[in-house]
Amino acid sequence: MADHSHPARPAVLGQNQYGKAENRVVKITRDGATHHVKDLNVSVSLSGDMEEVHYSGSNAHVLPTDTTKNTVYAFAKEYGIESAEQFGIHLARHFVTSQEPIRRARIRIEEYAWQRIETSGEGAHSFVREGRETRLAQITYDGGTWEVVSGLKDLVVMNSTDSEFWGYVKDKYTTLPEAHDRILATEVSGRWRFNWTEDAREMPDWEKSYEQIRKHLLQAFADTYSLSLQQTLYEMGARIIEHRDEVDEVRFSLPNKHHFLVDLEPFGLKNDNEVYLAADRPYGLIEATVLRDGCEARIPVDLTNL
Repeated sequence: MADHSHPARPAVLGQNQYGKAENRVVKITRDGATHHVKDLNVSVSLSGDMEEVHYSGSNAHVLPTDTTKNTVYAFAKEYGIESAEQFGIHLARHFVTSQEPIRRARIRIEEYAWQRIETSGEGAHSFVREGRETRLAQITYDGGTWEVVSGLKDLVVMNSTDSEFWGYVKDKYTTLPEAHDRILATEVSGRWRFNWTEDAREMPDWEKSYEQIRKHLLQAFADTYSLSLQQTLYEMGARIIEHRDEVDEVRFSLPNKHHFLVDLEPFGLKNDNEVYLAADRPYGLIEATVLRDGCEARIPVDLTNL
């Protein structure tokens, strides 16, 4: 029999995890003739006592990734999908408590929204995929402590006025004219961390929380007379912190979707802030974290790594 023990080597194993990524699960809940849809993309990542599978190839502590996939679909039936966060909590708890070598589970979820199509016929079972943002959730559990970070991406918003940009630093390479009435548009990518960390505390209402946070985010964007996208970002995060006690940290990544006035003078026309060129790149990228006073930042700076 081959000797699978690993000799002393200058290389040692560092942080590691494994799992099944992007399990697409659609759950239909039938309430009589009225149906409800939850459409998720679930990625499972597990870590723990996994040294030997890397050093010697021993799978004695490895739960197959195919099993994690099957668990996602079985849990959709057994527990239903009340919310992305609640579904992720069920999965994370299961993997950590049912398999001794697994010490930490991280569940990442994207949720795709469907809007009901109103019809004159009986029943309510027709839907159109909404052209709105993608909802996000990441649930991490180590057997004692929870970390729940929710969010969204691809939320495109625009103010056609009430935005200025002037008084900035200028050097010999500066050509941008100051603007005292401009379009402000961005595609919001945001995450927020909940202060619910243990089972002994009451769990937030995840569905209500998402809708309220989204509402406050949009309201702050619309209500802020903006002198910079940085100012708008802070107001969006601050409004969430001020109105939602369950949130301690908000992080936004906001690309500035530039709109430039088109020069119409060659055609004998005056452009009175009416006709713009929408430029897709390059773009300014504004990123920042807004924290509840006294709390520490934990959401990664690079949201793509969340």
